[in-house]
Amino acid sequence: MPSMIPTAAAAGWTLPASRPRAITAQAILLIAAAWLLPTAAHLSGLPVRQLLPMHWPAILAGLCYGWRSGLLVGAGAPLVSYLIAGMPRPAVIPAMTVELAAYGCIAGLMIDVLRRGRVEATLASLLGGRLLFVAVMVLTGAVVGPLGDYLRAAMVPGLAAAVVQALVLPPLATWWVRREQSRG
Repeated sequence: MPSMIPTAAAAGWTLPASRPRAITAQAILLIAAAWLLPTAAHLSGLPVRQLLPMHWPAILAGLCYGWRSGLLVGAGAPLVSYLIAGMPRPAVIPAMTVELAAYGCIAGLMIDVLRRGRVEATLASLLGGRLLFVAVMVLTGAVVGPLGDYLRAAMVPGLAAAVVQALVLPPLATWWVRREQSRG
């Protein structure tokens, strides 16, 4: 039985992004990223800063449909969420847009261009997205106080979610791609 967590890249690891079925799936990922998952977390009282619900679909889009789709799902999610639900706060939208776009884009680039495995792609996207988030926050002057304190406050709460994402998203993406490829 083939492993659900690929260790090396192979041709056909992402799905064509322009087929009608793929466009529908990407729209669903965007809505999930932008509204459904964060709203469900807020309404249930779950800690959004620890679950990072908008991150999951952006990374998944990159892992399944490549860097362009990951970039679009990630970049669109914060604005769509704000327009539908009034979240995130306007001051955070630019940094979140860059961060989520980076998650999806890096995940897809790692697979499509660098031919790396999904675990590596997920880890690289998590690291790159968080670094870009902090860079935008620093460059826009949104960080007040010592940078070390900000980094602890911004990064530590989401570490558990990042670990779970690295464990769950690669096999989920592998299953998704194989399922769609088997449907033709």
